[in-house]
Amino acid sequence: MIRQLSVRDLKARLDSEPGKLVVLDVREPWELNVCSLPGVISIPMRSVPARTEELPKDTEIAVLCHHGIRSQQVALYLERVGFNKLHNVTGGIAAWAAEIDKKMPTY
Repeated sequence: MIRQLSVRDLKARLDSEPGKLVVLDVREPWELNVCSLPGVISIPMRSVPARTEELPKDTEIAVLCHHGIRSQQVALYLERVGFNKLHNVTGGIAAWAAEIDKKMPTY
């Protein structure tokens, strides 16, 4: 089962434990051009199967998308291929913009 991580919890983890949590943003490049978090690994959802070797298996990964749907699907896929330290960011970047960074552009 994929653990769910709220944007508030994600922010707290990123602030208190830098480097202990990798954020994987699975949105498309055009979406990242609108808004993104600094320091994420960006792999569009459709490219994840071909690029899993770029992801650390020994580090927690928080998967992020626009609203939390694509990220949940990617997290489930990563779990099937052997990753086990996974979180889905509920609400995605839209929730981050609404709750954490109200100045962030939205789409």
